[in-house]
Amino acid sequence: MATIDSVSSETDAHAHDSHGHDHPSWLAHHFDTPEQQFDSGKLGIWLFLVTEVLFFSGMFCAYAIFRMLRPEVFVGCSEFLNTKLGAINTGVLLFSSLTMAWAVRCSQTEEHKKLVALIATTLSCAMVFLGVKSIEYSHKWGMGLLPPGSYFYNAANEHPTQEQLVELHGFSDSMAYFLTHSLYFLCAPFALIAAGVLVWLIIAKVTGKDFQYACAKPLLVVALSFFGGVGLGTILESGGEHHGEGHVAMAGDHGHGEEHAEGDHDDHAHEGGDHSHEGEVADAEGTVGVVESPLGEDYAAVELLAENETNTGLKDLVAAEKAQQSLAKGQVVADPAASDLGISTLDGEVNTPKQAGVFFGIYYCMTGVHAIHILAGIGVLVWLLIRAIRQDFNRQYFGPVDYVGLYWHLVDLIWIYLFPLLYLIR
Repeated sequence: MATIDSVSSETDAHAHDSHGHDHPSWLAHHFDTPEQQFDSGKLGIWLFLVTEVLFFSGMFCAYAIFRMLRPEVFVGCSEFLNTKLGAINTGVLLFSSLTMAWAVRCSQTEEHKKLVALIATTLSCAMVFLGVKSIEYSHKWGMGLLPPGSYFYNAANEHPTQEQLVELHGFSDSMAYFLTHSLYFLCAPFALIAAGVLVWLIIAKVTGKDFQYACAKPLLVVALSFFGGVGLGTILESGGEHHGEGHVAMAGDHGHGEEHAEGDHDDHAHEGGDHSHEGEVADAEGTVGVVESPLGEDYAAVELLAENETNTGLKDLVAAEKAQQSLAKGQVVADPAASDLGISTLDGEVNTPKQAGVFFGIYYCMTGVHAIHILAGIGVLVWLLIRAIRQDFNRQYFGPVDYVGLYWHLVDLIWIYLFPLLYLIR
């Protein structure tokens, strides 16, 4: 066990190993010098990071292949991802990289209190990230934005009840309950951890165990940070309900897409026929120019979004809608053979459960594996925090902080790639 007292060249009772070498307690017996131990550890962590890069490279390759095959699916489905949540998580991880790098420096300069505070801050950022991610996942699970085979999103009913999931989508009662209450399941482990740390803190205070009390204090803040992330995500997600306008486009697309998936192209023709009929009725009633849109009240929102030049899909949708309304009112005589009424702009297979499910399968795979790495990072950071409180690190022995810092920077770097590839491609 290393302590700050061992920084000086003094040796403790364990200093003499079986080989007769004089070692400080933090220097492993098979190393001759602190430099040799540090360099060996550095080589080991870099080899480990290479394997991590190779591991994630496989998923990025899968992403590239599927996106190359169906670019419109990825662009369309990314509309469901809340850019604000992704941006907040990006900022949180970037800040955590800063605090982690600062912690490495503090371990080298033996600023122990600052080292503890910075590691605890890094841990808190990681918990905020997971809290925001929990909101994001639970929201999408409830909407049915799931991988192929489980995908059940319906624009007409974005948040089905538990009974509807059982009756309409064939889920078991337990799975339907999980999908509609998934946030509670995601929060439960962290609530138990927070409660356990709180009990530990109280017991340590009452029994006068100063070291345990010193460990429990920052860990309680870390555990509660998760719920700070949940609150932040809830605010941004609810504020993004008019982000649901973005869903409007998808909703319309989904409606058409699912119909196309069933090979029911005639439905569009039928809808066109209905519009013509509605137009005649409107004319008969002296309400020319008022033709009901299949998008209903959402049509105004779609028109507003289509004013943005970057929303080319929505612009085409609005143009097609206007053309259909004009034809329905008999104001335009077009050659049916030369007019596709904009329908061709809606790829019939883009938003089918199968196609959209592929996108969300890749989304959950990449972000889920990344979240697992965040959890692993939290585990080793807690270990570092306890050792930092014990003042194990000094100017000669700071390798563990440096190694964990490198790992944490890689985890952050991977998210830096995931954010634009998943959230900003539209």
